[in-house]
Amino acid sequence: MNFNKITESDSLHQNLDLLDTIDLLHGINNEDQKVAKAVQLIIPDIEKFINSAYKNMEKGGRLFYIGAGTSGRLGIVDASECPPTFGVDHDLVVGLIAGGDSAIRKAVEFAEDDSDQGWLDLEKHNIDHNDTVVGIAASGTTPYVVGALKHCNSNQILTAGITCNPGSPLAIEAQHAIVPIVGPEFVTGSTRMKSGTAQKLVLNMISTSLMIKLGRVKGNKMVDMQLSNNKLVNRGEKMIMETLHINKQEAKDLLKKYGSVRKAIQSKG
Repeated sequence: MNFNKITESDSLHQNLDLLDTIDLLHGINNEDQKVAKAVQLIIPDIEKFINSAYKNMEKGGRLFYIGAGTSGRLGIVDASECPPTFGVDHDLVVGLIAGGDSAIRKAVEFAEDDSDQGWLDLEKHNIDHNDTVVGIAASGTTPYVVGALKHCNSNQILTAGITCNPGSPLAIEAQHAIVPIVGPEFVTGSTRMKSGTAQKLVLNMISTSLMIKLGRVKGNKMVDMQLSNNKLVNRGEKMIMETLHINKQEAKDLLKKYGSVRKAIQSKG
C-alpha cells in the first residue's frame, strides 16, 4: 500500500550532532509547539469516537488500548491511571502491548510483527461487542495493532485508531480514524517525540472525557480518586473543605469516616 509515511520523513533540522545544547532545545521545543495544533484540528474526529465509546461504556463495556513499543506503553500509562484517578475497576480501561508486560520496560524483538497476536491478547479478556478497542501506532502499519482491529471489526466491536500517518493501514481499518499530523520528527523517524506527544494528548482527551461523562468527576474535582497516599488524602480533605465550606479538622473527620471524597460530600447533601 502506498501512502505518505510522514513519520519517517527527513527532519527539518540538519546537522544535529553539530548543534549547541541551546540550539537543540529550541529546535525540539519549536517542533513540540506544532503538536497541540495538530490535535486541535482533529477534535471533531475525537468527539465522534468518544460519543460512540460512551454509549458502549454506559452499557457496561470496557475500553481497550492496544499498541507496540512507545505507543503501547502510552496506552498502558493512560489505562493504569484511571483507577487511582477516577476510582474505577482496573479492568474498565485496559492497556495491552505487543510482547506482554515484559515489553513495558524492554523491547521484545519482532513482537509487533504478528498480525494475529493482538486479537489473541484481546480474547484473553473475553472481549465482546459492548467493548471498544483503540489501536495506537504512530506509523499506522504495526501488524499487531492493525490485525487486532481487523478481527475486532469482523466481530462487530467498536474500533478507533490513533496514528500520525493519514492513509495508513490503521487509519483505513479503524472505524474512527484519529490522525494528528505532526510532521517530521526532530530526529528523523523518532516517533517517541512529537508523535508520542500527540498520542498522549489524544489519550488524555479520551479517558478524561469518558470518565467525566460516566460521572467520575463532580464539578472539577476527582471525587472518586483512590486515597492511596498522604498527598491524595490531603487533596481529598481540601476538596471536602472547599465543597462543604468547613474547616480542615471537620473535613479530615468526614474523610476518615466515609473513606471517600464523594461519600463525605454526599453525607452533608
